Amino acid sequence: MLRKACAVGFFCLIPFASAAAQTITIQRPQGPVDPSAGPIRVQISVNFFAPGPTDESEQSIALRDRASRTIYALAARECEVLREKLADDCRLENVNVNINRQQQQFGGQQVEGFQVGGTLGYRITQKAAVSP
Repeated sequence: MLRKACAVGFFCLIPFASAAAQTITIQRPQGPVDPSAGPIRVQISVNFFAPGPTDESEQSIALRDRASRTIYALAARECEVLREKLADDCRLENVNVNINRQQQQFGGQQVEGFQVGGTLGYRITQKAAVSP
């Protein structure tokens, strides 16, 4: 019985070991970036949990509004960050906000709230001085 339990445990751990062994390689272009290469699309995704009531009360509506405003505020500020680090020019192309009711486990307790996700899409013109 103990051998079977060890064998089952070993085979259950194999997928985790193989996932941990994977390597992601990012190759950067050699030499300086050519700004005449054209615009580049940048996509940013963000997710967070907003604890609070999920009914149709005033508090719940205010929580959903605050969550979507947080995503929109991030979208508005992100061009500043891109201009500081990568871009000469930046234009927000799209914003997608997704808010879903969800129960989360925090400290052994069920907490209700909203799972908030946002996807932000930008088009930038890369700075000439950016190099690997």
